[in-house]
Amino acid sequence: MLKSASGNIADLLTRKKLNLIVVAGPTASGKTHFAVQLCDKMDGEIISADSRQVYIGLDIGSGKDLSEYNLSPERQIPHHLIDIVPPTTEYSVFDFQQDFFEAFGKIRERGNVPLLCGGTGLYIDCILRNYKLQKVPTNMELRQSLNGKSTEELIQLLQSYPRALHNSTDTTERHRLLRAIEIADFTLKNPHCEPDSPSYENVAAFVFYITAERPVLREKIHSRLHSRLNEGMIEEVENLLKKGVSAARLEQLGLEYRFVSRYLQGKITKTAMEEELFRAICQFAKRQETWFRGMERKGVFLHRISPETSPETCIKMIDEFSQ
Repeated sequence: MLKSASGNIADLLTRKKLNLIVVAGPTASGKTHFAVQLCDKMDGEIISADSRQVYIGLDIGSGKDLSEYNLSPERQIPHHLIDIVPPTTEYSVFDFQQDFFEAFGKIRERGNVPLLCGGTGLYIDCILRNYKLQKVPTNMELRQSLNGKSTEELIQLLQSYPRALHNSTDTTERHRLLRAIEIADFTLKNPHCEPDSPSYENVAAFVFYITAERPVLREKIHSRLHSRLNEGMIEEVENLLKKGVSAARLEQLGLEYRFVSRYLQGKITKTAMEEELFRAICQFAKRQETWFRGMERKGVFLHRISPETSPETCIKMIDEFSQ
């Protein structure tokens, strides 16, 4: 294990009154590779904070890059919350929070360092700011009443609820908007309902945020997209359809699964699919950056680094950290 100037990393975190390391950043910024290298030096275990990597069978399109965790036949970095539910299941922030704290507790019991890694800002935020969540049932009657409404109308409806009744959501995704409205409606009608979230251990995290210049990130996105297409991403989506995952569900899963599904249905050409998907991923990266800036404004301190930052430098940053 890499040592700090005054002991091992678990001891260092304890002295600094920290119990979690976070590696966040936009898509294609190199989070997984960075997190694996850092874990290798400090007996760390990775907890994924990616809203699509939880799904079995969403491999290439979600960027699981499982080979990254295998440093050698003898050395594999433990990872959690990857491949835990079928793609037909709706996995929520509530589910993630519960699963995170279960993994977090077990890693700490083993005396290892938990490292939360991913780009789903809502997942990371619900841990760092300890959201109090209510498990809200699906309201089919409400959903059916919203069927004919446009995205703009749904955004207006969500904004008409008191802000305290719902968490931030990605308003570009219709299914997320519907879920946010469902939660706000339930909370408004059940004001005395206690949150279902248990009283979790307080998290005190050191957050690394990987940054890259916009042109560099766009080039990485472009290169990675072509690599994934060559690795069999189209065949992956085709296989999901054959296994009974509906086209509507693939639309909900977004980005690669949405656009490749449209191509396989003959709705767009392969060239259009590649071009539209590239633009959509770039827009997604911008939204991620906006989300993390919003977290900063709410008090989450991001230690900005480049993907090339060494584990030794990271440990030194933690060692020199004073709250």
